[in-house]
Amino acid sequence: MARQYGVTRRRLLIGLGSGLGLLGGGGLYLYWSLQGDSGGYTAPASQPVVTTRGRLDTAEGPAFETEGTWSFDDASDVFLFVHGFSTDAETARDNAYTAQVALEGTRPVPVIGYSWDSNVGWEQAKDNAEANSTHLAQWLTEWAETDGRSVHLLAHSLGARVTGETLRVLADRGATDVLASVSLLGGAIPYDSVTAGGRYGDAIGTVDAPVSNFYSHNDKVLSWVYRASDRTHAVGHAGTRDAAPLPDGYRDVDVTALVADHYSYFEPDEGCLPRVVAELG
Repeated sequence: MARQYGVTRRRLLIGLGSGLGLLGGGGLYLYWSLQGDSGGYTAPASQPVVTTRGRLDTAEGPAFETEGTWSFDDASDVFLFVHGFSTDAETARDNAYTAQVALEGTRPVPVIGYSWDSNVGWEQAKDNAEANSTHLAQWLTEWAETDGRSVHLLAHSLGARVTGETLRVLADRGATDVLASVSLLGGAIPYDSVTAGGRYGDAIGTVDAPVSNFYSHNDKVLSWVYRASDRTHAVGHAGTRDAAPLPDGYRDVDVTALVADHYSYFEPDEGCLPRVVAELG
């Protein structure tokens, strides 16, 4: 496995682009963005990825495409990694691979990357996250019908918005059994959106899978920048803050002791994926 240390030019540009989208000047977000990374792992070309990049406004053709090698031998289940904001196609693949490396010591199963157009301005990225809900719901439904292996969904940062919107689509379609579990990692969605009556709460209560929210008080991107941009607290920083009632199947998991910053949730040896696996049982 290839690993790159330090702040790379790509990460610098990602942080700068994120800051410009969020705060105009970009100084605050750039500062916090450079305070951590997810380990700098580089995925092989064989890393399986399903992508909707460039396909949101396509009237013809499939809603998604696949890349990499899709041969999973005797694996009984798979993980699907949904990345967050300001992530290009290459980094999306790297993130999925990083999660796979992190899982090797506890649950060595394939990790599929879900790659979507998030490397745009913040408001457009949120719109794209919502628009991806029908695409991801379609992929999950087709996977259940054609492959059938259990899917554990990992959603990092703004990937939680993609996931929440997808759960709503699945609930509307009655396709509530296509997921085995959902784990939000540093979710960049409002803390009360997951409560009963909140935007995603009813769908969470309907889906036939546990939904766990892994949050860290060390996540400065969420506690400073998300709060400044969206005028609310993120569920990935302090959970639901005792907001009630919570839907059946939902739980908050405090991983502050394990996660040092916004990029470390799925980092091998330092993140919280072993805790995620422990919660799955």
